[in-house]
Amino acid sequence: MPGARMAAEMAEQPAVLARLIARADAIAAAVRELAPQPLHGSTIVARGSSDHASVYGRYLLELASGRPVSLAAPSLHLLYDAQVDYTGQLAVAVSQSGATPEIVATLARLGAAGARTLAITNDGASALASGADGVVALAAGAELAVPATKTVTAQLLAFGLIARALGPVPFSDEELHALPAAVAAVLEDPEPARAAAALLADDTRMVVTARGLLYGAALESALKLQETAAIAADGSSSADLRHGPITIVEAGFPVLALSAGDGPAAADVAELTGLLRERGARVLTLATAAGADLPLPAVTEGLAPIVAVVRAQQLAFELALLRGRDPDAPANLSKVTAT
Repeated sequence: MPGARMAAEMAEQPAVLARLIARADAIAAAVRELAPQPLHGSTIVARGSSDHASVYGRYLLELASGRPVSLAAPSLHLLYDAQVDYTGQLAVAVSQSGATPEIVATLARLGAAGARTLAITNDGASALASGADGVVALAAGAELAVPATKTVTAQLLAFGLIARALGPVPFSDEELHALPAAVAAVLEDPEPARAAAALLADDTRMVVTARGLLYGAALESALKLQETAAIAADGSSSADLRHGPITIVEAGFPVLALSAGDGPAAADVAELTGLLRERGARVLTLATAAGADLPLPAVTEGLAPIVAVVRAQQLAFELALLRGRDPDAPANLSKVTAT
């Protein structure tokens, strides 16, 4: 059956997240012991879906630690042999498999340059995990479908737990423990995704937009639509979209806008969607707000990206099936990319 693996792995997400949350205090203790004292900043190394989780991680780590956080460019280290002092840095590498060569090599370079290194991976015995000073093992179980689902939401949560170890985060422990139930509620309600997929059935291009903590979720949503449903989805912040790309949004052009009602970025996204509707765009909202096309439970903005990504997985899955594609095995893709 097309999509059977992806559907099964999506369904596992509440349990995967619950298991990680049960380890929250142990992860916090390990991160505090590992992090440099004083901590000067953090650098994150990732590609693909892991890179999108890292965008969310960057926001959380910077908010929590009060120190700058950057996303590393592996090419600087592996092609240009950049000589950078990473003393006092926490270097976090993210990889589902722990086997992407450039991620493994870049983390090793950062460690040799003075950073303390931490791996986020689903394979605790991988090369990435073996070479790091510490590991957050996702323990999500084997992921066989090519589109990453349960490992992505686990990576997002892992960043939340790491940030929680370093300082204040934009969610409470009570909200954290309610997260698996919120994800389960989305998975139990696929009809909004089916309805939205029907509206996008004949489209070849679209824009996915958000801002702030949900920006990484917008990028991941766009990637899922690209690789699973073969639609040219462009992920963009609601601010960047105004700086030129908005010109492609004409009458009838589809836009997916992500927001969480309690967050400071929601007003900007709402303003942009109003402007796009005036241009005649077909705007679909993925939000906690009442009346959203793709509704989310009432989760706080700090955790909304995790739930939003699950709703976007549903949309990509349903759109792929509608187009006669197998979500488990998109054309010309493999599970591990050797870059």
